[in-house]
Amino acid sequence: MMSAANNLFQENYSVSRKDREELNAHASFTIWLTGFSGSGKSTIAAALDQWFYKRQIRSYITDGDNTRMHLNRDLDFSREGRKENIRRVAEVAKLFNDAGVVVISSFISPFEEDRKSAKAIVGAEHFVEIYIATPLETCIQRDAKGLYEKARKGEIKDLTGINSPYEVPSNPDIVVDTTIDSIEISLQIITDWLLENKLQAVTELKL
Repeated sequence: MMSAANNLFQENYSVSRKDREELNAHASFTIWLTGFSGSGKSTIAAALDQWFYKRQIRSYITDGDNTRMHLNRDLDFSREGRKENIRRVAEVAKLFNDAGVVVISSFISPFEEDRKSAKAIVGAEHFVEIYIATPLETCIQRDAKGLYEKARKGEIKDLTGINSPYEVPSNPDIVVDTTIDSIEISLQIITDWLLENKLQAVTELKL
């Protein structure tokens, strides 16, 4: 039986990614925030989004909870469910990047294999991995969403750090720890790196 893929053809349009980047006056890429629940990923993502907005840099946040409530609501938290979750959001990030938009992806993404897969989908040259290295003990103490307490009571299965592992990134581009670095300092560390490595074209804007 012939695969449906045999009847699909890649469409190439006249307006390119480079054209859109030139129109926006900045490069498009994906920032991938990884770390435990409660590590500070969402707070840093929001701060980055505001930083970009104030500098007329087009950006958009894709968040673990939000995508699982809509795009990925059919997925569970099994190993295969997590793998497919990351694959889908990486494909979405790639589309946004092609549209000239900086994507801020905030996902626990506990497995090295899945993060490498996301990097391959987006493209290594367009992928910035940021490890929010806040220790698990601190995240459990914060427990802003009450997830760790529910996991300990057996109400949640496969929660990263309690009954599912987290694999520390082997070679992240940036590392911040919100027990040491405030959100303001974390933002400064990240944006200094971005200005040097990804945003050279916007240095004429009011930074």
